[in-house]
Amino acid sequence: MAVTMTERAARHVAGFLEKRGKGVGLRLGVRTTGCSGMAYKLEYADAPQPEDQQFESHGVRIFVDPKSMSYIDGTELDFVREGLNEGFRFNNPKEKNRCGCGESFNV
Repeated sequence: MAVTMTERAARHVAGFLEKRGKGVGLRLGVRTTGCSGMAYKLEYADAPQPEDQQFESHGVRIFVDPKSMSYIDGTELDFVREGLNEGFRFNNPKEKNRCGCGESFNV
């Protein structure tokens, strides 16, 4: 079981953690919402939770709660720029489809 990020995503996260001045990594999870059932959630982690599964990718720590892990195991987080837009892209091998707006997914 693993969750990873590309070097580009790791640089982006590390830069924001440095600007923020605190934090030990990135917390990745899912929540129930949207027309397809689930949405990814990202937030800075100031401290690991006892139940978290921890991964490290390109020097950045990633924390995932056990409930989310079954939906995002194998996911690679990337940071992409397309034209004037930029943001994180989740490359999740378990994802079956996404809603039309791209905000939610199902497995």
